[in-house]
Amino acid sequence: MAIRSDQGIVLRSYPFGEADRVVVLLSPNRGKIRTVAKGVRRTKSRFGGRLEPFTHVDLVVYEGRQLDTITQATVIETFARVRLDLERVMAAGTMVEAVDAVAQENENSHRLFLLLLRGLKALDHGGGGRDLVSAFLLKLAGVVGVAPALSRCAACGREEGLDRFSFASGGAVCVNCRPEGAVRLRSGLTSYLASLAAADLSFLPPSDPALSGEAMGVARRFVEYHLDRRLGSLAVLDG
Repeated sequence: MAIRSDQGIVLRSYPFGEADRVVVLLSPNRGKIRTVAKGVRRTKSRFGGRLEPFTHVDLVVYEGRQLDTITQATVIETFARVRLDLERVMAAGTMVEAVDAVAQENENSHRLFLLLLRGLKALDHGGGGRDLVSAFLLKLAGVVGVAPALSRCAACGREEGLDRFSFASGGAVCVNCRPEGAVRLRSGLTSYLASLAAADLSFLPPSDPALSGEAMGVARRFVEYHLDRRLGSLAVLDG
């Protein structure tokens, strides 16, 4: 057992005992970590609001056999503006829920951590809406190794005739390769998705209202298919 310094972004928390909470964070070096915040549910807790979801914190933890205990927490960034807007709160909730679904314990998660940090910063600086969520989910798919094929056929690599999208095959498919169940997408949608996947989260291309909603639907279904898990917060945002 030892004391160590760490940092992380709070994903969620839940009650533990009479006054404590288990706080689940994403650490760049240790992946998903579960820690105990002693007495945090008491009115006079020394942690105050420093361990709320979406908060980026520096930590000092005491390593335990099963759960580490937080002995000190210092806020790096609260992303306060995110919390003032319901749409941005739901977008942030989608981001942390998706990250929580893919993050592993005791595993280097530097790329995943930076993606979540950039997503929250983009939200805090005024970004929001469906395009940011779509771009985030497409990038998340890339981080975990299941990025959809958007510019070439997922089956044969052909660039022409991409008239269907197959979630099982991994993206756009051409007329010669389309499997049963492949869906026809609105003209221009795969190119729109490709532009979102390639863009910096803070500098997304101009939004197209005619394509934005469908783009998020495709990004959502693709990630849910490959995670084999429904994203509840995204269902609310998509509704």
